[in-house]
Amino acid sequence: MSEADGLRQRRPLRPQVVTDDGQVPEAKDGSSFSGRVFRVTFLMLAVSLTVPLLGALLLLDSPIDPQPLSFKEPPLLLGVLQPNMKLRQAERLFENQLIGPESIANIGDVMFTGTADGRIVKLENGEVETIARFGSGPCKTRDDEPACGRPLGIRAGPNGTLFVADAYKGLFEVNPWKREVKLLLSSETPIEGRKMSFVNDLTVTQDGRKIYFTDSSSKWQRRDYLLLVMEGTDDGRLLEYDTKTQEVKVLLDQLRFPNGVQLSPAEDFVLVAETTMARIRRFYVSGLMKGGADLFVENLPGFPDNIRPSSSGGYWVGMGTIRSNPGFSMLDFLSERPYIKRMIFKAVSAGAGMGPPQWLLWLSSSLGCTLAPLTIQGWDPAQGEASSFDLDELVHTITFVCFISSLPKAQCSVKKQVCVSEVAFASVGRLGMLSFTLYFCKLSRLRKSKLVLVVDGLLVPI
Repeated sequence: MSEADGLRQRRPLRPQVVTDDGQVPEAKDGSSFSGRVFRVTFLMLAVSLTVPLLGALLLLDSPIDPQPLSFKEPPLLLGVLQPNMKLRQAERLFENQLIGPESIANIGDVMFTGTADGRIVKLENGEVETIARFGSGPCKTRDDEPACGRPLGIRAGPNGTLFVADAYKGLFEVNPWKREVKLLLSSETPIEGRKMSFVNDLTVTQDGRKIYFTDSSSKWQRRDYLLLVMEGTDDGRLLEYDTKTQEVKVLLDQLRFPNGVQLSPAEDFVLVAETTMARIRRFYVSGLMKGGADLFVENLPGFPDNIRPSSSGGYWVGMGTIRSNPGFSMLDFLSERPYIKRMIFKAVSAGAGMGPPQWLLWLSSSLGCTLAPLTIQGWDPAQGEASSFDLDELVHTITFVCFISSLPKAQCSVKKQVCVSEVAFASVGRLGMLSFTLYFCKLSRLRKSKLVLVVDGLLVPI
C-alpha cells in the first residue's frame, strides 16, 4: 500500500464542539467506573450498618410501655387563642442569675423561688440570696438531682413561712428570715403502699392547716419526665396533708402526670393540671359536692403545667408545649401510636450521662469494633472561629454518621489516642447550642474519613 492510500484510510481527528444545546459525551472509563465503585461501596456500607441497627431495634427492650391515648382535635388557634408576641415584651428580672426557677411566691415585696441547683433563693433589691438547701453534693447535672434536691412548687404560708414541694425530698416548711428548714413529709414515706417518686406542686389553705399537693408518678422521677409523658403512665395522685395531725390522704388517683395544683378562692375545690391529657381536673374539698370530681376544662391548646389565680378571678395556666392547629402536634400524633414511641425509645434507651445507648453498643459489637468518647477541635461555623468541644455526656437525640472522605484540619484526643481517620460512625447527642457527644468505632479499613455531625437533620462539617 502506498503512502497516499494509507493517508486516505486514516481518519482525521476532528475537534468536538460542545454547545449549550448539546450534551457532553460520557466517558467510558475513569469517572463512570469510579462512580459505580463509590455507589456500590456506599450501598454496602449502608446495608452493613442498617441491618444490624434494625435488628438491634427489634431485639432490645424499650424503657417505656406506652399506652394508647385518645385526644380530640386541638382547638383552632384563633380569636383569643391567636398566637401573639406579648410575652416577648415582658420585663426580664434577674436575667442570667437564676438556673431553672420553677415557681414563685412572694411575702410583701420580697420574692422567693426554687432553682435547678437545689436552692431556695430570696429575690430582693436586685440581689439573689440563698436561704435554704434540702440536699447536698454537686448540683450540676440532672443525674445529681436525687441527692441535691429539686424544689418545684412554693407557696407563702400565713405565718411568714414558705411551704415547698421538692421533687425528690418531699414537703418542707422554710422560715426565710431565720433560715430554718422543717421536713413535713418525706418522699420515702409510703402513701397507701406506694412511694412518692415525683412530688411536684402544692397549694395551701389560708390558715395553713391543709396542704394539697401532687405526686406526678410512683414510677418515674422528675429527671425522667419525658419518659413519663411519652409512656402516659396513670399512676399520679392528688394528696392532702394535714399539718396538725400529720395525716396524708389520697384524694385522686390514676392521674396521668398531675402537675400544677391550685385551691379556689372559696377553698371549696382544688384544680389539678393533668399534663399528659391536656386537661384540668377539679376535686371538691368542701360543700355539697365534697369528695366529688369532674373536668374543669379539657382539650386545652397545650399541655398544662402550673396553675395560679389571676386578679380577675380566673386562673393563669402555663403551657409547656402547644398543640398547633392549624399545624402539626407531635404528641397528639404519637398518642395513638405507641409502637412508634417504643421504637424511638429503644434507639435512645440510655439516659443522660449513662454512656452509649444499647443499640449503638449492640451495633458496634456486631461490627467487631469498640467505642470510646471523642473530644474534637474544629471549625465552628456559628462563631466563625476554631472551637473546642469537650464531650462527655449523652442525651436523647441520637443518630449515627458514616465518614467517607478526608479530614485535613480537625484534631481529636481520646484515652488511647486513636486517630480520627479510623472513625467509622458516631452517635450524636444534643447538649445545648454547640455541644455534642460523639462515640466513635475504630475500624482499621477506613483510613481517611471526613467528620460530619448530623444535628437535627443539618449536616455540619468540622
